Amino acid sequence: MTEQPSHAGRITISVDAMGGDSGPATVVAGIAKSADKNPDIAFVLHGPEQVLRKLVAKRRVLQGRVVFRDCPDVVTMEDKPSQVVRNGKQTSMWSTLDSVRAGEAHGAVSCGNTGALMALSMMRLRKLPGVNRPAIAILWPSRNPQGFNVMLDVGADVRADAKDLLQYALMGASYARNGMALERPRIGLLNVGTEEHKGRSELKEAHAMIADFAEQANFDFVGFVEGSDIPGDKADVVVTDGFTGNVAIKTGEGTASLIGDLLRQAFKYSPLSRLASVLAITSLNRLKKRIDPRRVNGGVFLGLNGTVVKSHGGADATGVSAAVKLAFTLAQSGFAEKLAARVASTAELAQDAAHTPPKAGE
Repeated sequence: MTEQPSHAGRITISVDAMGGDSGPATVVAGIAKSADKNPDIAFVLHGPEQVLRKLVAKRRVLQGRVVFRDCPDVVTMEDKPSQVVRNGKQTSMWSTLDSVRAGEAHGAVSCGNTGALMALSMMRLRKLPGVNRPAIAILWPSRNPQGFNVMLDVGADVRADAKDLLQYALMGASYARNGMALERPRIGLLNVGTEEHKGRSELKEAHAMIADFAEQANFDFVGFVEGSDIPGDKADVVVTDGFTGNVAIKTGEGTASLIGDLLRQAFKYSPLSRLASVLAITSLNRLKKRIDPRRVNGGVFLGLNGTVVKSHGGADATGVSAAVKLAFTLAQSGFAEKLAARVASTAELAQDAAHTPPKAGE
């Protein structure tokens, strides 16, 4: 008989215990970290039950807060999405999403294969009515007061036409409003320059469409932004296609890693520089915490009938805990329902506009 969650009054997060590079022990350590900080969270944990029960038993804070779903198979990083869709019914990833679909969990977290997770999410949860392409949204360290900017899409789909970019803007605004408490977020459209005549035709078309919807969708459109604005304070949400967004985040991660390596080398250069590093330890730790990717670990899949957070495959316990916290925050705010309502109302407005005859002189 299938064990049913009895987490009255708590937000339940469905967690794939088998997707990460470090195995289920790290995932269990991450949810324990999250549970320790938040008494209002509970979990449905998916994977080999015997293994998971032993790991959970070692964490007193998880007592009475975890329901298990026994899954014999695992989606590996090498598995093709099409293979998982056809043959992945016994995997922990499939089971994790089915808990959201069945309504026993408010959101899902997985460290697994991104392509497979997106493909399964679209199959099991389905796209919201009116959404052509789902998007992956991430938080990027920035100069803004909230400390981070939202960027989407960063790899769900390499293509995007003007209507897709408009939907990304609407979904990104809703994410910023519910996940970051920004009442009226500023939206920027990524381009090769800020002048309105620059860029591909779909970007110019999207520029006009986003500007038209800004007031009724309750956001401010700041127009075109450039790559240097992604970590800047000109916009709170940066909209782009999945190809460009994915290249941008990989470039950013590589650059951050390089700077870290160069700093370490510089401080080891001489006895004086090593002394300087000791004297500056507090400032260096503050900087490390400020740009630590583990603190904002998690890309959110937007445009689906349910909240799915993709954690880094190499996430440690802190990273898993951050992804769980993000899923919890969005579930607590009713984000999935608000996003669905926003997309539906915008689709109706767009349809009405398409059927409204132009006024004389327009």
